[in-house]
Amino acid sequence: MKPLHLTGDEPFFIVLNTGSGRDDASDVQATIQRVLDEAGRRYTLMPVDDGRQLPAMAQEAVARAREQGGIVVAAGGDGTLSAVAQAVLASGLPFGILPQGTFNYFGRTYGIAQDTELATRCLLAAQPQPAQVGLVNGRLFLINASLGLYPQLLEDREAYKRRYGRSRLVAVWSALVTLARAHRQLTVHLEHEGHVRTLRTPTIVVGNNELQLEQIGIAEAAALQQGQLVAMGVRPVGTWALYGLVLRGWLSRLGDADHVFSFGFEHLTVRLSRSKRRIKVALDGEIHWLDAPLEFRVSEQPLQLLVPPPSLRAARA
Repeated sequence: MKPLHLTGDEPFFIVLNTGSGRDDASDVQATIQRVLDEAGRRYTLMPVDDGRQLPAMAQEAVARAREQGGIVVAAGGDGTLSAVAQAVLASGLPFGILPQGTFNYFGRTYGIAQDTELATRCLLAAQPQPAQVGLVNGRLFLINASLGLYPQLLEDREAYKRRYGRSRLVAVWSALVTLARAHRQLTVHLEHEGHVRTLRTPTIVVGNNELQLEQIGIAEAAALQQGQLVAMGVRPVGTWALYGLVLRGWLSRLGDADHVFSFGFEHLTVRLSRSKRRIKVALDGEIHWLDAPLEFRVSEQPLQLLVPPPSLRAARA
């Protein structure tokens, strides 16, 4: 693909999810407007207050950006960035982000700050850089996709956030509570490189974010640099063993655990032993029902992500 180069005059079409993120939506919107007005940059804010509206608004942003030679920008949490990126990917348009999520793994990987003012100022000087994305049955994910226990963790985390607010401490506490409950084991068949592997596990997670994999201690994180995704899972264990795995993740040693398996791949088919037509899958923190089997692969077309110049990039930590 021919590299894109921006002149700095392209208009921004900013899809802003006012229902996501840790900061007050009105403050976020005011900050974006102030920074872009001061810079004299053309832009259109396209706010949505319901996540179900995101796909349609993202498609509208893509259409308008195509007509006017512009840039599509997503402002919100991981689910918002993923939903807008889904619409942008096939268009080949440049894609900017203003991260508002709790962990901001995707933005941190590319040095994009979570502070709205700083991220908006960096957006003005950013240039497109190819960013790998994963696909499962054609649906895009930026950070990870999962089935089994992990989607339940995410659903419980969102319930806790609605009750207690958005913070990393709330996210960790909700995970500990969820793990204390009994969980059904999945019998899965993994088809990879001509081989079929059958195993029982509470969860399968497919990662596409080097920073997240490094932080929990998965050695195969380097596989992402070779254009692969990384599959992870846990063999059947009890509650206390699950707590031990969480602790290992905090200490960046999850990959050393005997109960954990992981491997890099370019294409992976996941089938469940029970003849389910639909499977609950979490994509970047958002729950979807997808047709079985699940086909995971790296997208042949990368995102043209706007990345700040090295001097303006935020620390990854």
